[in-house]
Amino acid sequence: MHIVDNTSRGADGVRLKDVNNDGLLDIATGWEEGGVIRTYLHPGLNQVKQPWPLTEVGKVNSPEDAVFIDLDGDGDFDVVSSCEGRTRSVFFHWSPENDPQNETLPWRTAAVPVTADKQAWMFALPLPVDGDGMDLVLGSKGGGATIGWLQSPKNPRDIGAWEYHPWYQAGWIMSLISHDMDDDGDLDVLASDRRSKTPGVLWLENPGAKAMRSNPSLKWNVHRIGAVDKEVMFITISEDNVIHAAVRPNRIHVLRPNADSRKPWREKVITYPSNKYGTAKAARAADLDGDGKTEIAVSCEAANGAKSGVFYLKQSKGKWMDYDIGGSKGLKYDRIELLDLDGDGDLDLLTCEERDFNAVLWYENPHR
Repeated sequence: MHIVDNTSRGADGVRLKDVNNDGLLDIATGWEEGGVIRTYLHPGLNQVKQPWPLTEVGKVNSPEDAVFIDLDGDGDFDVVSSCEGRTRSVFFHWSPENDPQNETLPWRTAAVPVTADKQAWMFALPLPVDGDGMDLVLGSKGGGATIGWLQSPKNPRDIGAWEYHPWYQAGWIMSLISHDMDDDGDLDVLASDRRSKTPGVLWLENPGAKAMRSNPSLKWNVHRIGAVDKEVMFITISEDNVIHAAVRPNRIHVLRPNADSRKPWREKVITYPSNKYGTAKAARAADLDGDGKTEIAVSCEAANGAKSGVFYLKQSKGKWMDYDIGGSKGLKYDRIELLDLDGDGDLDLLTCEERDFNAVLWYENPHR
């Protein structure tokens, strides 16, 4: 295990982007209990096992998510945070690098008025919905929860001019992923709704930028495809359109599309030992050991006592065998990213722990 940062409380998810064009992915993270939004620049392969250089871009209460996005198209990445609790607002954190008035200014934080004190915001997905600038798809939880889009105005720095258009009445949104689900050339939105009247995995069909410019309030059609009526947590989708969904308490649902991706997908369920690991939080599939086959990395909550919160599953002779990664340290982990952080040719595992030792961290793959 290598620590990126452990100097605040409640690290709540990692979002990646190469913001300085050095070919290495950087990290944005919200610290829920610490009330800060931080970014971390990859320090280079020689220093990657040390704590990473950090920038605190803003202070907000109860952040659930932080993501890089160039809000104003100036070529420099800003950060958007989504907050729940009593805050219930989306915040823009404006980068000072290309500030038209003074490039020496610090990062500036402002709540987006149309979102302020409206919903318990959980996740933000950058997506050019109408083709005019960069918009955001938002998801929330609890009373009045929705999935919808935050429409960028002609002048994105006019924060009061951003408009929100709901698409879907939600319960508790965990994942929002942009992916062309129907092979029509535009990006749809894949989502997991953890708790609602109809929980499960679903996707919203993009009607096209032209249609959205004509009618910004146009609803996107909803297609429910798997883990129906289950408490589905974080999901991922691979390049070959296979979805891996972590489902409480101890299952991974593997979804594969039929000829019509709008219909329910083919579904297999993998159950892992609940006496060894915590409750399922996230799942991501990749070839972890270089054998040309797919393994499934899993992170957990409620990894109490001797239970582990991070492990992977490998198929052998028709059975899925479990292999520990994290050990008994750690109680509550979050989203998983699999990437080669140290440049040695295999995939490492990047995540957060937000209850026991409070850290943005990565596990070094020992394969190479």
